[in-house]
Amino acid sequence: MGIDFGTESCRVGIFDLAGSPVSFAATTYKTIHPHPGWAEQSPDDWWQALVASTRLVLQRSGLQPHEIAGISYDATTMTVVALDRNGDALRNAIMWMDVRATEQSARVINTQSTARRYTGNGTLPPTAEWYPFKAAWLRENEPDTYKNAYRLIDAPDWLTFKLTGEYTLNINTAAHRAYYDRDNGGWPVDLYEEAGAGDVFEKLPEVVNDLGSNIGGLQRSAAEELGLIPGTPVAQGGGDAWHGQIGLNVLRPGKMTLVTGSSHVMSGQSPDPVSGPGFFGGYTDGVVPGQYTVETSLVSSGSVLKWFKDQFCTDISAAADQIGLSVYDIMNRRSADIPIGCDGLILNEYFQGNRTPYSDSKARGVFTGLSLAHTREHMYKSIQEAVCYGVEANMRKLRDAGFEVKEFVACGGSTKSRMWTQMHADVTGVPITLTEVGDAVTLGSCILAAAGAGLYGSVQEAADNMVHEREHIEPNMARHEEYKFFADKYCEQYPLVQELTHEVVDHVVAAQ
Repeated sequence: MGIDFGTESCRVGIFDLAGSPVSFAATTYKTIHPHPGWAEQSPDDWWQALVASTRLVLQRSGLQPHEIAGISYDATTMTVVALDRNGDALRNAIMWMDVRATEQSARVINTQSTARRYTGNGTLPPTAEWYPFKAAWLRENEPDTYKNAYRLIDAPDWLTFKLTGEYTLNINTAAHRAYYDRDNGGWPVDLYEEAGAGDVFEKLPEVVNDLGSNIGGLQRSAAEELGLIPGTPVAQGGGDAWHGQIGLNVLRPGKMTLVTGSSHVMSGQSPDPVSGPGFFGGYTDGVVPGQYTVETSLVSSGSVLKWFKDQFCTDISAAADQIGLSVYDIMNRRSADIPIGCDGLILNEYFQGNRTPYSDSKARGVFTGLSLAHTREHMYKSIQEAVCYGVEANMRKLRDAGFEVKEFVACGGSTKSRMWTQMHADVTGVPITLTEVGDAVTLGSCILAAAGAGLYGSVQEAADNMVHEREHIEPNMARHEEYKFFADKYCEQYPLVQELTHEVVDHVVAAQ
């Protein structure tokens, strides 16, 4: 059984040992946006969604609880949860997309020696999304919450406690989002002190586990609520995007994931440390022990398309329900004949900031080139193109550092559209492989569950047996050449307005 806490829902899936899906269930929860750039969710809502999804997936599968041989899980990361000594949440979780901690991250940005040591490359500044800065924000702005927090942990580690009663940290999100570095002694205490959270370590568990490690058995109280058997083996889980990497079997150097959804995350493995301006990495043991993980990502991708659908396509939504299509299906058809470059309309899709290549929490979305000739369909397609340009902008940074991406292995929301998947290949010039199971994140959790329960000898062996390729999509190189001009302009556009955007964001924040 794999548990996947995404941005919008808790999804539970059951797979067999060949990687074939047996059953799925999902339950949604709300995201609250108290202020621009803020995002919160309730851990109580998460747990109720897990209970509902687990009971429903068992019912749909026809399996008995004792037939579940192992469990693992993933969740969004940089999602900070404050718990009291009873394990109850003291406040809503501060979500991954939340960028309120801009001031705290700026302290480290301005301390160049520390920034070079711990940002992965020395030129990409820390982002307000990362764990230490959110911890520092809580310490300064909600001192009672911070003082009363027995544990201040990431969402996957919250779930470890809920399932097993054990407090552990997973190496995946500790390394990728909290600067934990086994190659250099563990925690960078000076960075945390400069951020303003130098005393947070007493709120962190001491044990740091590799992904797939057997933590123990499902505790009785959780088993009773979920309808499962106490003692069912639970394997250490981590961040959702990297479970997607496992579920796509991108565990050896040479390939890179393209995990798409509300955000895009691209990650891959290197046998040696690799770093450079504009991307994160390499993270020691972050996914595979003895290797280094390299990562780039878009904060807002599918979420921007969803925003456009919800705000500007309500009439199409009503019609779509009547004919059994999604709004995206209809808009894809209506925008299909719009030429490359959307007649001069280019978007930087930084609606919730930019993670790479700028690491700019005060970045915001910018449309340029709008004219009276542009239609709703132009804007829709320009969002799709912008996401692809964002991927290409990040690939350029990797190429400059000598990390050549020869193949994407993709999953997630955008792969439901063959047109948009082809657009990713055409813009980047990189072939894309699709696997049999589109829900690679939940499959990745099941792979860890199988390894943790001892059903396979290692995570790699489990992935080799449970992940199967389905389709290979080659880029259209003629379209790739045509896209280059617009991709270049996309890359040039934001630096020109960055200072102006910062001034507006600062003004709005000051007026709140």
